[in-house]
Amino acid sequence: MFSALSYDPLVSIDLGPLSVSPHGIFTGVGVLVGAWLLLRDVRRAGYDAEVVTSILTRAVVAALIGARLAYVVNHWSRFDSVLEVLRVWEGGASLLGGLTAALVVAVLELRRRRMPVLVLLDLAAPWFLVGIAVGRIGDLIIADHLGTATTSPLGFRCPDVVDVGETVGSPCPAGEVVHLTALYDLAWAAVAALVVWSVRRRTSRVGVAIGSAGLLYGLGRFVLDGFRADAVRLGLTGSQWTGLFMILVSLAVLVTSKPADANATTDAEPAEVDA
Repeated sequence: MFSALSYDPLVSIDLGPLSVSPHGIFTGVGVLVGAWLLLRDVRRAGYDAEVVTSILTRAVVAALIGARLAYVVNHWSRFDSVLEVLRVWEGGASLLGGLTAALVVAVLELRRRRMPVLVLLDLAAPWFLVGIAVGRIGDLIIADHLGTATTSPLGFRCPDVVDVGETVGSPCPAGEVVHLTALYDLAWAAVAALVVWSVRRRTSRVGVAIGSAGLLYGLGRFVLDGFRADAVRLGLTGSQWTGLFMILVSLAVLVTSKPADANATTDAEPAEVDA
């Protein structure tokens, strides 16, 4: 039996004059893994992978901007000036803010190119979640997104010397055990990806896969963020409010989902396909 998870976080890796974080490394790896899996399915479905790659590139840029803006809005009191907001190298990004911005840009680009929005989002649905799970590995390595005190054996024992950015990724009481919420989120995203992938294989209705992904992950974040030591507004954290919004939107998508052939007749033009 063990009382808690205890290890020395690797907050940064020095490469000569540069210092990189495992958080950023695994975020990038998660994006690449998710994109590779999506493009594989895109080709199998007969859509133009180059067009989708172009849309993904725009979505990733939007995600970077959205993730930073959402973090700043949710932690405004931590910034004394606009210049501090621009210091992105010091860390501070919101996963849900990035996902929201990426989805908005992706939907707008798909509509502009007259491609079937829900069909492509269904292809991407399980791989969004896989990308999140991979990215959370970086959070575990640096011990980020630590929560409130716990007696759970899956809790993280904070180091005896807490120096955020040096010995640990986020604040925590020295020597005490706290919720390791990144581990919870990794496990939830992995399970949700498997469920959504299975649902996508078994349904002929368009929108069910992406609706299921949003519903499951939104529900998970709504519950799991209750263990995090984040600021609360109107009784909920910023991520919980975003999770609740995801749940409502996803329910609307699921309720209005249509059979694939019915959805195809509503598209103005068929998607571009490889010759």
